[in-house]
Amino acid sequence: MLNQKPNVLIYRDWLLPPSETFVLAQAEALERFTPYYIGSRLIKEGLRTPPERTLLLNKYTPLGWAREASFKMFGFAPALVAPAKKLKPLLIHAHFGIGGSLALPLKRYLQIPMIVTYHGYEEMIADDIAQKSYFSYRQYLQRREILKQEVSLFLTVSQQSKEHLLQQGFPPDKILVHYTGINTEVFQSESVKREPVVLFVARLVEKKGCEYLIRAMSKVQAMQPEMELVIIGDGELRSSLEELAKSSLQKYRFLGVQPPDVVKDWMNRAKIFCVPSITAVSGEAEGFGMVFAEAQAMGLPVVSFASGAIPEAVAHGEVGFLAAERNWEELADYILLLMKDEQLWHRFSTFGPQRVCSLFDVKKQARLLEKIYEQVIGDRHNPHQVVASTGSLSS
Repeated sequence: MLNQKPNVLIYRDWLLPPSETFVLAQAEALERFTPYYIGSRLIKEGLRTPPERTLLLNKYTPLGWAREASFKMFGFAPALVAPAKKLKPLLIHAHFGIGGSLALPLKRYLQIPMIVTYHGYEEMIADDIAQKSYFSYRQYLQRREILKQEVSLFLTVSQQSKEHLLQQGFPPDKILVHYTGINTEVFQSESVKREPVVLFVARLVEKKGCEYLIRAMSKVQAMQPEMELVIIGDGELRSSLEELAKSSLQKYRFLGVQPPDVVKDWMNRAKIFCVPSITAVSGEAEGFGMVFAEAQAMGLPVVSFASGAIPEAVAHGEVGFLAAERNWEELADYILLLMKDEQLWHRFSTFGPQRVCSLFDVKKQARLLEKIYEQVIGDRHNPHQVVASTGSLSS
């Protein structure tokens, strides 16, 4: 009889937003551990985790809502702890700082180590702005000092995210940069004729900079009218962005949120990928941007801003171009250059998949992650680690 693989709990409060394919891809790429997904509830229009390996508090019933409220306010969740205990997990891997904060009582009840991955969100937003945010975010700020003590290891998806954690006083010996990776077997270019399309795939929020792309495309279309802008995604700025596009562009499409296979199809058809992320007023910037790696893997050259951690994802002059942040005219010039110089386009298109396979392949990164898991599990009795025996959140 084969030995059963040890179990790990993958914590995400809501399982799983459509944009968080990286959480699912990373966990499902594990070979030496069996991932179980744990959280408050499923997002009805979100990604689907394997139901036989998913533990939830709230199935949208009155009792479920009461359980979720009790868990988030008081850390009390026997309906989650009991089935989790039966799995005898060796570790919790929580995603986002808020996820780590919410999972802290669970970690204490189960008396197992916890890893938290920061994805370029909480560590970048100024505390005075975060204090005015929703309950779980404010709670995270209250628990942040406890997390610094009790979490075994903090993973960041970029060097820039690591620097932000260091600025917030996180212990340097507990922070490790670990690129999540993408499935390079799924994201592969196919021999389809490219169309004169600039593709944007992201949420329509301030940080993603779609406004600057629309302005850049007005300059591009003035010189090359056949160029079309295709926008995949939705968000609070959609109406204003549609108005801007209507007043300044000749050819454009807003397609809303689309499933991964449709996104992949557009990446295979488009000529250039552009999500010109900026540093938002809140301080939030691009933590890494897995979609940049996905585009490169599809042989799709990238044009963006040199903002946040994008320079880690996109090598300027090798797989694409990075303009100065908010300089939409320079952004337009780079798009036009790639459209005019077919030899340059092909060079970027060829090197992109090679670079992604070397640095950001999810299977390679999952093997590294498993070594991290094993190290943390092996060090669980380290006297320098704080291990609490109750679910109380008093320091």
